[in-house]
Amino acid sequence: MRRLEADVVIIGGGATGAGVFRDCCLRGMRSILVERNDIASGTTGRNHGLLHSGARYVVTDSHSAAECIRENRTLKHIAGHCIEKTDGLFISLPEDGLSYQQDFINGCARAGIPTEILTPQQALQLEPSVNPALIGAVRIPDGTIDPFRITSANILDAREHGGTLLSDTKAVGLIIRMGHVQGIQCRDQRTGELFEIRARQVINATGAWCHEVMEYADLSVDMYHSRGALLIMGHRLNGMVINRCRKPGDADILVPGDTVSVIGTTSTHVGRHELETLEVTDEEVRVLLEEGSKLAPEMMNARVLRAYCGVRPLVSLSSDGSDRTISRGLVAIDHAESDALPGLITITGGKLMTYRLMAEVATDMAVRHLGVSEKCSTASKPLPGALLSDQDKSKGKNVQVGGYSLADSSLPKTVAGSAVYRHGERAKDFVKEDSKWCNAVVCECEVVTRGEILYAVDQLNARSLSDLRRRTRVGMGPCQGEMCACRTAGLLAESRSDQIDALDTLQDFIEERWKGVRPVLWGDGLREAEFSYWVQEGLLGLGSLRQQATCAANAVDTTADHTTADHTAQDEERTA
Repeated sequence: MRRLEADVVIIGGGATGAGVFRDCCLRGMRSILVERNDIASGTTGRNHGLLHSGARYVVTDSHSAAECIRENRTLKHIAGHCIEKTDGLFISLPEDGLSYQQDFINGCARAGIPTEILTPQQALQLEPSVNPALIGAVRIPDGTIDPFRITSANILDAREHGGTLLSDTKAVGLIIRMGHVQGIQCRDQRTGELFEIRARQVINATGAWCHEVMEYADLSVDMYHSRGALLIMGHRLNGMVINRCRKPGDADILVPGDTVSVIGTTSTHVGRHELETLEVTDEEVRVLLEEGSKLAPEMMNARVLRAYCGVRPLVSLSSDGSDRTISRGLVAIDHAESDALPGLITITGGKLMTYRLMAEVATDMAVRHLGVSEKCSTASKPLPGALLSDQDKSKGKNVQVGGYSLADSSLPKTVAGSAVYRHGERAKDFVKEDSKWCNAVVCECEVVTRGEILYAVDQLNARSLSDLRRRTRVGMGPCQGEMCACRTAGLLAESRSDQIDALDTLQDFIEERWKGVRPVLWGDGLREAEFSYWVQEGLLGLGSLRQQATCAANAVDTTADHTTADHTAQDEERTA
């Protein structure tokens, strides 16, 4: 069995696992990150992308609120290219009254969150899409964050500091010798190969799935899996985050992000056996639209692009059994102390907002056992791509990309600007002033170029069309990959050295997009889905191509079977 060796092996490629990976590498430890699918394909990629100020938790969970505002400021410093500083409004509607608002303001003061009380007229001037029936508003420093981009940036930095990423690799067991965890057993999901990673510390950062790893050592954790459903609107409705100033409930936040807005969330308890089969129900769609339109009435007339849901990993049960009152604080378990099992650490709970802090806590635990003296630097060292100032990002002035200034570039602003918006100063690696081939647009909705696709393949470990969606937003626009998916699949197949099947990755991508579109098939969404089917099946013949590929593969298999049979018959004849 093949064996790899490291100081630390991290299981789980979400934001927390990526943060631990980066922290370990920056402290000089040989580190390997194992993810069973692609990075940010679990809970990290299924939230509303809110850069919490912590205000949401000031009344019910003041500790988490204080953690959030500290990390809010830190992430704005180290990950500017992943963040949009929109600010937010907590609005009170007539049915809410103003009694909660004062408790909210007092809680913000205790947590250190700055607030500004606004009149309804001032709120409407700042955010025209807000419900004009509001009776009060408070401004707070919320923002938006791209979960895919920040996860990818952490992994990029870790790899540039010597780390190894193994995606499509599942941890199938712990290696335990003499009561000490000494590594993990893995299976390559693409080839089926089994191999070992020997390590001095194993860090379990699998979030809602952390119980699976713990059970390899006959350990358990009390976890409340809370499923939340969200809707993506077809265009960006609001410029600021809009929250309901009331006790937390369904559909009480509308988050702008990139070219869309996201309304969320619901809350439903689910069992462990349901984690892989989550679906958004018709009732959840109805509640999200009905309640969400009270934040911004324009929602009722807007197209719903898709629906999705994720699971919150909440570790401590509340007395009333409701996840709304369970702390969002992080939970770090050093199993050497809690279970007399050295070599294993579990980090779970928390939220996207506090991923860096969670990573720091887990890595601090690991270095104590490994005798590493290097201190954490992730709160001060910018992520790759984050060296541009806010003015550079918003106006494109003085940004040097590929040796020229965007202000003086002959490229369309949308092409160069989108590249810088998503990748910061790293856009210089693929934006070329004199290369029409490299700057050709592949996805018109999100303005993704051929050069950006190849950069994601070469530098960001994108193996499939869905991987590229997470790295570049290709296929995430209003048409949901109607035409660009086919172009991108062909480009991906040409660029990868491992001979990826273009039809397979295209089919997987289309099926994944369909899962999110299916719950919201009406009106413009239904018309778009019909048109996509006509383009991909009728015009491009995807179904017939798949059938031809299957027949060709079967023919090869049949030929091989006949050849084997002929050889067997000849052997039997010689034996006789």
